[in-house]
Amino acid sequence: MANRTASTAQAIHGTNPQYLIETTFRQRIYDSRYWKEHCFGLTVTGVMEKAVELSSIGGCFGASRRPTEFLCLALKLLQLQPDRKMLDVLIDQKDFKYLRALALLYFRLTEPPVEIFQKLEPLYADYRKLRFRNMTGAYEIVHMDEFIDSLLRESRVCFITLPVITKRMALEDAGQLPP
Repeated sequence: MANRTASTAQAIHGTNPQYLIETTFRQRIYDSRYWKEHCFGLTVTGVMEKAVELSSIGGCFGASRRPTEFLCLALKLLQLQPDRKMLDVLIDQKDFKYLRALALLYFRLTEPPVEIFQKLEPLYADYRKLRFRNMTGAYEIVHMDEFIDSLLRESRVCFITLPVITKRMALEDAGQLPP
């Protein structure tokens, strides 16, 4: 199961969940040392343990565009497709900020727009600092609320092209979200 999606996984947005990460980045992840040494054979519990050990978030860095551990674990979550209850627990816990950030990215990739806004907007009150590894490999400080805002507004986060979601204003006009 090294690079295969779990047999119990369902299609997300009409496709294999792993395909939410572009082919070039997905291949770089499969070829990375971290993936081969630490992600092979992981279960959802194992991913949680690895996410607790994370010290930064980010996409790819350096001249060769190596994937960060954060990106590798995001792909592993897409492979395993944890159930919604488990995902809610990961997002609602407050002890491990990088675990929460990973769960939020996965949630943004996989859930419908109304649920995304309902789950992520209350978390704007989380101001904890996150280390973000940029393209050059240098670290920057990003706050959790900024990360959440980028998940809701940007089209790319951590080198992942996010699925298009309906604008909040349109959901308000349709009566699906309160103003």
